[in-house]
Amino acid sequence: MRYGYWLPVFGGWLRNVEDEGMEASWDYVRRLARRSEEVGYDLTLVAELNLNDIKGVEAPSLDAWSTAAALAAVTERLELMVAVRPTFHNPALLAKQAANIDHIGGGGRLSLNVVSSWWKSEAAMYGVHFEEHDDRYARTAEWLEVVDRAWREDHFSFEGKYYRVEDMVLRPKPLTRPRPVIYAGGESEAAKELIAARCDAYVMHGDPPARVREKVRDMSARRERMGLAPMKFGVAAYAVVRDSEEEARRELGRITDVRQSAAGYGNYRQWLAGTQLEQQVSLEDYSVSNRGLRSGLTGTPEQVAARVEEFEDAGVDLLLLQCSPQLEEMERFAAAVIEPRGSNLAAKAQG
Repeated sequence: MRYGYWLPVFGGWLRNVEDEGMEASWDYVRRLARRSEEVGYDLTLVAELNLNDIKGVEAPSLDAWSTAAALAAVTERLELMVAVRPTFHNPALLAKQAANIDHIGGGGRLSLNVVSSWWKSEAAMYGVHFEEHDDRYARTAEWLEVVDRAWREDHFSFEGKYYRVEDMVLRPKPLTRPRPVIYAGGESEAAKELIAARCDAYVMHGDPPARVREKVRDMSARRERMGLAPMKFGVAAYAVVRDSEEEARRELGRITDVRQSAAGYGNYRQWLAGTQLEQQVSLEDYSVSNRGLRSGLTGTPEQVAARVEEFEDAGVDLLLLQCSPQLEEMERFAAAVIEPRGSNLAAKAQG
């Protein structure tokens, strides 16, 4: 299992807790990223939104791509999975930008998380054309082709419905070969077919291991049908690790104290309206983002470690963790779960 976490570019993950003690600032995310490398984390996902959908549109949020470039310069081994929304980025220019960040990080540390836009009012505010669901995936298919070819080829031309490039040259190419890893998530049929055909890894909202196993089997079957190499799989999860079940339940109650008057509630309703999810989402799911509580990483260290094993058995390669406050809780998770599991696996290998 690899361990990743969502970089708190929005100043937290709890829609009903105003101040989580992790401000949306460069100073905080730099300190967090450096410390995460020291305690055993492999990756951070840098979300991309120009507005804050957790704390409300008036709250600050960090820009994904300039933050990623800066983190590449101050970290040593952390993979930077940067979210990118095709409607907000010309593919040829983004390919150039990403290749440069890959060089800043020394190669092998820059990856993309391709995300379909869902926030109509954000697009209007920033002057970006907003498209309906399946149209967005048609655009994304062209976008991915241009980016992939720009990273691999020179002097190529492309003309589609959405994009056109002529005799394009991109130098230097990314250091990562054959290209930086491309992650994507989505639960509609259009999304799953596109991801299976064009991406390297599938990332999922939080769900129990049994449900995740079904998704892994489905996407693996699609890849096999297309004659492509196996994918990697990641799952979002909100982690609550405590010394006792009672303490864990108490913390769970605190973070799921839902208030529909919270600043981010209207943004959440727009997200629901702009996506095609396979399941209904409850107000408890609303309390933290990306259905993270459904993954069930709540309890004692032993209970959470057992849950991690269930995800491994289901075919998951990467856990994308959220917690609050991020720095303190990530250190707790590393000491209580990552380090003991690593020691146990090493002992089994030697034995």
